[in-house]
Amino acid sequence: MGKNHDVIVIGAGSVGVPAALSLARAGVSALVLDELASPGQMSNKKAIGGIRATHSDFGKIRVCQRSIEIFAGWKENEGDDIGWLSNGYSYPAYSAGMEKKLKELMKVQHGFGLDIRWVSPEEYNELVPGISMEGLRGSTYSPGDGSASPLLAVNAFFFKSRAAGAEYRFNEKVTSLRLDKGKVASVVTDKGEYGCGQLINAAGNSGRDIARLAGLDVPVVPDNHEGAITEPVKRFFGPMVVDIRPEPGSANYYFYQNNEGQVVFCITPDPPILGVQNESTSLFFPQVAKRMVQLYPRLASLRVRRSWRGQYPMTPDGFPIVGRDAAVGNYIHAVGMCGQGFMLGPGLGELLTRIVTHKETADDGRILQSFLPGREFKGVEALK
Repeated sequence: MGKNHDVIVIGAGSVGVPAALSLARAGVSALVLDELASPGQMSNKKAIGGIRATHSDFGKIRVCQRSIEIFAGWKENEGDDIGWLSNGYSYPAYSAGMEKKLKELMKVQHGFGLDIRWVSPEEYNELVPGISMEGLRGSTYSPGDGSASPLLAVNAFFFKSRAAGAEYRFNEKVTSLRLDKGKVASVVTDKGEYGCGQLINAAGNSGRDIARLAGLDVPVVPDNHEGAITEPVKRFFGPMVVDIRPEPGSANYYFYQNNEGQVVFCITPDPPILGVQNESTSLFFPQVAKRMVQLYPRLASLRVRRSWRGQYPMTPDGFPIVGRDAAVGNYIHAVGMCGQGFMLGPGLGELLTRIVTHKETADDGRILQSFLPGREFKGVEALK
């Protein structure tokens, strides 16, 4: 059997790599195992790069506020350009009902310390020049939100984590977990066995499969979303635009212009398309392009470079599953990110380190109430 580690992290993705960085910098011996060839090769490389603290719950808001601090300060503090852009997020309202819903949610968000405000149609047209004004009642706007490159970020975190002492083994598939006296004693892969003091399951789409190896079950089911990216053009609008009006076949869609000038966009299918299906479809472009051009006619002349399909590992209520397992005490859940692993990852990595080292704060306890592994999953996150 290979050497023992304080912690083994399963999954070198949006959560596992930042967690390894934080653990290593805290002096914790960490080994990260991944069945693919390099970091960020499952869902991370398919993320569109949006990073927001604009959620409806204290836990997500607080974790993402910390993530934004890390992303925004990375170049100055660490020296790497990860494509950070403080472009903000917006949720335009085109009905009285939607305006009321967003304004009521803003009261909750203000209570959690979120920097968000309501802008008039005229103000929104300054942020997104040329947006459809027909029926526009205004929009929420959270200027502190932003975006970064998932590829640049995960590799920056990876190299810094290795420099801090984290170890990685790629192309190794976890095949079993050996339990002893109700705890995980070692992790067995198709190439070896590694002892551990604690285990973090950050396996993304495979999170439920890994949990079952410990005799546990978590309600995490991947569903499929398609995205695409255009050619780069001169910057012509500011925030991420999230249109949450449902239409047949889609619950919502969203788009923004990244730091290189490319417009990146994605749609949420309704009903969900469950499982893991990576092939792009012929339905995506006709469906999303029509909606986007109706909302923002200036997008019509942009040329699309490529499209792809990835997964959101979903939970029934739209909240992640994070924390120690009640039955297997050295097993820590970090799964079910619901498509938000990239934005949650850095803040969550630090939280996981505090869990491992038994240094949780009062805020951590409040955050983890939203993410409890054993909860009933009855609520619904308003902006999932």
